Amino acid sequence: MVKNTRWRFTLTMTIISCLIVVTSYFSLISGTFDMTVKAVLQTLFRVNPVPDHDLVIFDFRLPRIVIAGLVGVSLGIAGTVIQGVTKNGLADSGILGINAGAGTAIVIFMFFYQGQTSGSDWFSIMSLPLFGLVGGLLAALLIFIFSWKNGSLDMSRLLLTGIAIGSAFGALSLYLSLKMKSTDFEMATVWLSGTIYDANWKYIASMLPWMIILIPIIKKKAYLLDLYQLEESSVKSLGISVEKETIILLLCSIGLVGASVSVSGNIGFVGLMAPHIAKHLVGIHHNQVIPVSGAIGALLVIASDFIAKTVFAPAELPVGIVISIIGVPYFLYLLIKAKA
Repeated sequence: MVKNTRWRFTLTMTIISCLIVVTSYFSLISGTFDMTVKAVLQTLFRVNPVPDHDLVIFDFRLPRIVIAGLVGVSLGIAGTVIQGVTKNGLADSGILGINAGAGTAIVIFMFFYQGQTSGSDWFSIMSLPLFGLVGGLLAALLIFIFSWKNGSLDMSRLLLTGIAIGSAFGALSLYLSLKMKSTDFEMATVWLSGTIYDANWKYIASMLPWMIILIPIIKKKAYLLDLYQLEESSVKSLGISVEKETIILLLCSIGLVGASVSVSGNIGFVGLMAPHIAKHLVGIHHNQVIPVSGAIGALLVIASDFIAKTVFAPAELPVGIVISIIGVPYFLYLLIKAKA
């Protein structure tokens, strides 16, 4: 049984990885400036490099693909943790308002920093994930305060509270963006829709430390998410400090969300869809669900970004809108399924 499970996990990860490579390949060669397969390979392997090709690949397309993958991995894993901790299959950092809280904190930073969150200023770029973490924590704290009842989380109130908190933070973000200069307002509006158009290697550098530190912690505590599906009293009887471990897991997931929102804006539904698809593919054990969910999240964001920049060319949609077109029907499907 264990051997079959491992084989299933390995096969699933192999297939998803191949799909990511194929999607990334098409994203590399497609765009306003089309490139042949030979030109892409020569550029990547530094065979007779051409400056124009270097600019397109290394300054525009490759950072965008890498950012899409990192954001997808982070949101997929964070969604798995949030669903596991809350025991709610409809929970997601976007739906619960955590994305909106992180986004509002970053908009506040943009407002006081005159929107200069791109370019060569390392301070602003490296500070964004920290502001995202603070905003996400504030949103999560408010959600848990209003959803707490008789010493435990009331799951029936959690979703409604999250939607309300998210709407409030969204309204605050819109108000602050309206107070910005016209150029900053345009940047903030596009960013809040969820976009990786302005991806660069500095944004990647700002995300990587958070992922390198937080994802191993989550992976190490994956067994707890399996135990959390039991009654709380049963988990405590095993000698596990539920409150302490829950706080650690939520801090890690919110940290990943904050880092993602800081470079991509408010991209929702990835953390909702990825865990469900992962559990359907490899089962319910979180030691396997977490990496598969991260891989599926990466595939979703990379594929959605490819659609956003090619299907509607020469116009380009924010990747968050493309994912929402897929995510909203999926959310409604899960909601109907839960009621049934």
